[in-house]
Amino acid sequence: MFHRPGLLPERRYAACPWWKNAVLYQVYPRSFQDSNGDGVGDLAGIYARLDYLAHLGIDIIWISPIYRSPQADNGYDISNYRDIDPLFGDLAAFDALVARAHELGMRIVMDLVVNHTSVEHPWFVESASGPHSPRRDWYYWRPARPGREPAAPGAEPNNWESFFGGSAWQFDPSSGEYYLHLFASEQPDLNWENPHVREAIYDMMNWWLERGVDGFRVDAIDVISKRAGLPDGGAARAPFGVGHECYADGPRLHEFLQEMNERTFSRHPGSFTVGEASNASPESALLFCDPSRNEFNMLIQFEHVNLGLERGRFAPRPLRPGELAEVLTRWQKALEERGWNALYLENHDQPRAVCRFGDPDNFWYESATALATAYFLQRGTPFIYQGQEIGMLGGAFSSPTDLRDVESLNALREDAGEEIPPGLAHMSRDNGRTPMQWDDSANAGFTDAIPWIGVPHSASQINVAAQLADDSSVLAYYRALIDARHRIGAATDGGFTRLDMGDPALFFYLREHEGSSILVATNLSSRALTPSPRGGHEAACALPWRLYLANTRGSGVASENAPTPVDPASPMGPWEARVYLIH
Repeated sequence: MFHRPGLLPERRYAACPWWKNAVLYQVYPRSFQDSNGDGVGDLAGIYARLDYLAHLGIDIIWISPIYRSPQADNGYDISNYRDIDPLFGDLAAFDALVARAHELGMRIVMDLVVNHTSVEHPWFVESASGPHSPRRDWYYWRPARPGREPAAPGAEPNNWESFFGGSAWQFDPSSGEYYLHLFASEQPDLNWENPHVREAIYDMMNWWLERGVDGFRVDAIDVISKRAGLPDGGAARAPFGVGHECYADGPRLHEFLQEMNERTFSRHPGSFTVGEASNASPESALLFCDPSRNEFNMLIQFEHVNLGLERGRFAPRPLRPGELAEVLTRWQKALEERGWNALYLENHDQPRAVCRFGDPDNFWYESATALATAYFLQRGTPFIYQGQEIGMLGGAFSSPTDLRDVESLNALREDAGEEIPPGLAHMSRDNGRTPMQWDDSANAGFTDAIPWIGVPHSASQINVAAQLADDSSVLAYYRALIDARHRIGAATDGGFTRLDMGDPALFFYLREHEGSSILVATNLSSRALTPSPRGGHEAACALPWRLYLANTRGSGVASENAPTPVDPASPMGPWEARVYLIH
């Protein structure tokens, strides 16, 4: 079993912003806990599980959208920004959840979707009422291409493709014009060029912050500024579609974000802010999260989760040994001096990390914990997605009727097959949206009713109840990582130096700060490997390291009286992980 010898002094947090010492947990509400027997998770269900999250050591809870919505994209199509969807509860239930979380020392962060609304939002309903509507230019409306018959194939105003497949334009027969939707046709894009749109958004954000919300994760924020004239795009660059260069990182993006900060976040000191930017590169990231620019605290980037998707999201290739580590290293170095990383491996839009990057068939426990070790102690704020802490696997989707995700269903229609292609089954967003596995009862303790999406068969073995009773479980390992994150100064404030250990699958890195040093050693492969330090990194491995944490089970690793030093270059089994400490 893994062992964490000894405890360190409590961390003192005054030296840096509170969120740099925090651990965030993402809740996808419809799949977390059902409290009323309708098969869908809700706010009362989250409330009932707050003690579990506090016991885990969580500081921030990010809740995916719970606003009133027709649910065309599971809440990312909002019809009322100032109300809770009855599917999840009401404002009173939300206020109670925030109050209880605060009592337990946790903060609540909402998911904010302001690139687009629902077609049922009153703003869009009024905008669509006719060309002379006062809110017509709150969205992007355009006529057909010159010389083309409206609604005819190829008559769309430009050639942009939706993230969810097909054209990014939807024809409106009542006006004879098209509206822009970068996502589903039920999600029309707001026109951020209109100052009245921005003012309405900022007013709504302040309303929530004044209600007690502690911050926002801002969805798809790097596509709010479109190029003037909405020109045709060039060739597609997978995994993005045609036109991506015309709206990603648009000309007024950072002007808008700095205005948003000035009008909202800066008026609520201590707010937590993270932007989602699918197009961000290590070079452009500082534009979003350099503190001197007053935009976001940190950034959710996509480079590592887009690995192997050159042929498209649903045609993934196997990853090369060390490919994940290369990208993580690049982002660590890019934001080492300024800015801050949002550290994550999975979320509601991604497959489960152990399935995407690990070896669930042969080394489920080992790869789940090694991947956790690899990312969790880097420079940045670690995010855990619900179920990740127990090593949840994806769904077993065998029939189109098993799927719920609008993106997956659109892709399936384009494929026109009766079976789910393997790439789609592996990469579907539904993999991360199956119900939380609380125990081995029917429907994994998530609901007493028929769940809105199927429960994986693995729930009988992989569940919270079983792992709470096992001190060598994935859950216990995550608790140890969270404890280390809170207690070891170098885990928050230290720099980042990757060590060359002779094989790209060996991801070793050193973090040092004010007399505290940690060495994170992981073998991110299904092969046994022997580290061989080189490139001037031999001296770092020769320091008097003490083994603090390891994911080996039943091997009698370090104890309170373990001999010192311990050699970090000793042979490593498949997906082995170790954390060494000098304090």
